[in-house]
Amino acid sequence: MRSLVTGGCGFVGRHLIRRLMSLGHDIWTVDDLSTGLHPDRWLQDVTERKEQEWGLEYRAGDRSVTFIHDDLAVALLRQLGRIPNHSGVVFPEFDHIYALASVVGGRTKIDGDPIGVGIDLAIDAIFFLWLARNREKAGKVLYASSSAAYPVNLQKRDGHVALTESMIDFSTGELGQPDMTYGWSKLTGEYLSRLAASRYGISIACVRPFSGYGEDQDLTYPVPAIAFRVARGDDPVTVWGTGEQGRDFVHIEDCITAMLAAIERIHDGSGVNIGTGKLTTFLDVAAKFVELDGRSAAICPTIGRPVGVQSRYCDPTGMESLLGWKPEISIEEGFGRVLEAAHRRVDTLGPQALD
Repeated sequence: MRSLVTGGCGFVGRHLIRRLMSLGHDIWTVDDLSTGLHPDRWLQDVTERKEQEWGLEYRAGDRSVTFIHDDLAVALLRQLGRIPNHSGVVFPEFDHIYALASVVGGRTKIDGDPIGVGIDLAIDAIFFLWLARNREKAGKVLYASSSAAYPVNLQKRDGHVALTESMIDFSTGELGQPDMTYGWSKLTGEYLSRLAASRYGISIACVRPFSGYGEDQDLTYPVPAIAFRVARGDDPVTVWGTGEQGRDFVHIEDCITAMLAAIERIHDGSGVNIGTGKLTTFLDVAAKFVELDGRSAAICPTIGRPVGVQSRYCDPTGMESLLGWKPEISIEEGFGRVLEAAHRRVDTLGPQALD
């Protein structure tokens, strides 16, 4: 099996690539490292490393990883012949393609730089153009959408509901407003996925992960940031906003398992949730980390920081039916792993890393 993972050096991409390699896939990945980590820092069991003008070729055990260090949109324009391809790299056929590349970050990025995040519209437009023009080279495709694509009016303090897949329906012409430019880009990507399936015959699935978290997630995200504050001994432990806003937290390894199921089971460009169906407030997140740390501490709101919608959580019924799967890592186990990693970060990065 040969798989292309765009944005493969980001948080989700790293976990996906490691899982695919364990399943016997050779990997190609394109990443400009604007937010991702260089493969030298996370690729395991490397036995051979060859430098190329355009990136690196690795051998890791009996698997190969081809890393192209480039902006995805530029790399795909080269493949399309729209700009000169001086490197001479030509993409081969792929059994699986995972479209993860996007400008994304914590709430500060989404709210504070909406035009910067809006470049995701261009990234996805060029990706789907390349896909349509090279569909003979594409096997099964997965587009990483987001729970941010859901209408924000369903996620308010009063009247919030568990979000179901049917709440995004392109056939009615009555789509609700998604969350900022990031949500708009993901909603547009889902629309292009439907066109890729219906007009170009491409097997494609969309996934809508809710609040994915994990041990090596960047500290700009709330779960690792709160864990870091607890691990360094903060008292009180601060959370952004009132802390009463809630999310549906799902561990990254469960997200990857769901993605691999979706690419095999969904072919028409439709979307499926990835979540637990449980709403947990950030006050509860902080309290759980303090409890896991075996101590007591006050939890202190921080008014004036960006917080996003009030309540975002999924109805997992469709996911369980479509994928035949439900998350396996409990919040206690997952948060325990994150807290252990946070203690290591405090030791290696120093307590000032989150100041």
